[in-house]
Amino acid sequence: MAAVVALAFVILMFSVSSPVRALSSNYYDHTCPQLESIVTSVVKKAMSNDRTVPAALLRMHFHDCFIRGCDASVLLNSKGNNKAEKDGPPNISVHAFYVIDNAKKELESSCPGVVSCADILALAARDAVALSGGPTWEVPKGRKDGRISLATETRQLPASTFNISQLQQNFAQRGLSIEDLVALSGGHTLGFSHCSSFQNRIHSFNATLDVDPTMKPSFAAKLRSVCPAHNKVQNAGSPLDSSTFVFDNAYYKLILQGKSIFSSDQALLTTPKTEALVSKFANSQKAFEKAFVNSMIKMSSLTGGKEIRLDCRVVR
Repeated sequence: MAAVVALAFVILMFSVSSPVRALSSNYYDHTCPQLESIVTSVVKKAMSNDRTVPAALLRMHFHDCFIRGCDASVLLNSKGNNKAEKDGPPNISVHAFYVIDNAKKELESSCPGVVSCADILALAARDAVALSGGPTWEVPKGRKDGRISLATETRQLPASTFNISQLQQNFAQRGLSIEDLVALSGGHTLGFSHCSSFQNRIHSFNATLDVDPTMKPSFAAKLRSVCPAHNKVQNAGSPLDSSTFVFDNAYYKLILQGKSIFSSDQALLTTPKTEALVSKFANSQKAFEKAFVNSMIKMSSLTGGKEIRLDCRVVR
């Protein structure tokens, strides 16, 4: 993994420069031993009030790590003429920033100036998965917070319309493998998508077909009823799998049934290797969970910040 972080391309393009060995599962054992219990408690409380919180936190962490490494830059507010990541088009629907704020507030009271916002977000994403019925894992800690957050850089995030070549290239640029790509896509087991992210599959698919032929006709018809061609309902859309609030392997089963939501989900069936992984994870939740944990640790080890922010939304 150290070699991954040393990749020149990653360093130049994404400021992912800190060595993985700087992270440690016991990083705060002496300076803030109550860290994990505080974060878990805050996430639990938020989940009890809003069932969409786990998907939001997992997506927030993913979007953070894919731009400049896991440095909490996704949390920063826009200021003056600088439009921050959170206001870039792919992040407009990201929410639940208050969960990280609440955890940070409690931690600043218990161990001031010690825990980075980036580590809080990494832990919250892990808790979001575990508290939704998924696996848990030891999160390596010691990330630092970044000072740069640019909405224009959200173009670097993988899009829901990507084909397999674009997805592989996007992940490879961050040192992530094809297995990481398929395993991390399983995060779509939690969450909801607005119509705009899959409109391309159910209306005017190409010059001759209105609907993506890889989509099961009855499923496409259901989506078309919710998302008509000139949809005016702002919050219209679809859950990403059949068990929206449970972290399981239903996402992969649905891909094999022609019931995936995004083009990028369907793209996982377009190469023998990725299709084999989809089948493997559809047949074994245990295999999926093991791969997901390994890939999450790998992704969240891409670090880029240099300081501890006292307020997760503001650089001082």
